Amino acid sequence: MKQILLVVGTRPNLVKAAALLAVMDGDPRFKMQFVHTGQHFDDNMSESFFRDLRICPPDVHLGVSAGSVVEQIAQILLRLEVEIRQQRPDLILVVGDVTSTLAAALAANKLSIPLAHVEAGLRSYDREMPEEINRRITDSLSDLLFTTCREAQVNLMREGIEAQRIHFVGNVMVDTLLSNLERARLLQAWRAFDLPAGSYALLTLHRPSNVDQQKTLEKWVDLLAALQAEIPVIFPIHPRTRARLDESGLLERLEGMPDLRVTPPLGYLEFLSLMAEARVVLTDSGGIQEETTVLGVPCLTLRENTERPVTITEGSNQLVGVELDAILEAARRVLHSAAPAGYKIPELWDGRAAARIAEILAV
Repeated sequence: MKQILLVVGTRPNLVKAAALLAVMDGDPRFKMQFVHTGQHFDDNMSESFFRDLRICPPDVHLGVSAGSVVEQIAQILLRLEVEIRQQRPDLILVVGDVTSTLAAALAANKLSIPLAHVEAGLRSYDREMPEEINRRITDSLSDLLFTTCREAQVNLMREGIEAQRIHFVGNVMVDTLLSNLERARLLQAWRAFDLPAGSYALLTLHRPSNVDQQKTLEKWVDLLAALQAEIPVIFPIHPRTRARLDESGLLERLEGMPDLRVTPPLGYLEFLSLMAEARVVLTDSGGIQEETTVLGVPCLTLRENTERPVTITEGSNQLVGVELDAILEAARRVLHSAAPAGYKIPELWDGRAAARIAEILAV
């Protein structure tokens, strides 16, 4: 039996971990130890995600939720070292590209524990993105690298990583989406906003580059003012974004827009329900680019680059940048088009990525 320490830290990590736990927890070939660093952990949101995704509470909670990124990495390293020395796992398994991913990768390396990285090889080639640094370092330290697309394998081999360490398995986020989609659709979450299915836009914003500066925030508020005049917009506000809007005095302006529905963060199923029936999604999130591709929902990515180009070449995603006029023009093209066409689901995004990972880890 192989003892595996699965480390997560954020809500998007939980979505990925859910697929792995569904396949591996209870498999007699594995003894799973589920560790949550606490990087994203609040009672309301975390409880809803664990419930929605049918995940048991973590075996270990490190409680690292405050402080700067450097402080978080230091605290995760210190507290995770204690768990690793006690458990002596055969492998540490990490997902994604967040602070917790990097910290767990460093801990594995320094304590000589083999490391496996799920969602390896994604590259935006924007070194100003913290996630880009996190995933590059994690990949360089990993013994096994599980990729979501063939481009990721090319990226890794270009960086000198041996082909035998790389495994193209598909996308565990898609596993979780497909296994929960029927439950999400049954919620009909759009009804809570007095909107019919397919009649609204859905927006998310959370990246520091998009929400930390007053001038940039004002631009997004101007975008919302223009967009909600053409189609009702549902905007679940990330805590970071809400804090910046409140500090800048812009939240009151948003709340006065007649066709903008501002809401606190939503649980996984509720958000998936809204996303599945949206006319268009606007986002700066990486995972949402993938989820809308599987759903066939037009997505406009509010960034200058993406680490998930397959969602553009094969999926329903468009990279529209951060200029107001270009975003509005792209949104209007979507709204005035007859129907989405020409999208396809990328290779191996079939709901079996976690099962493929389990077979490789069992060897």
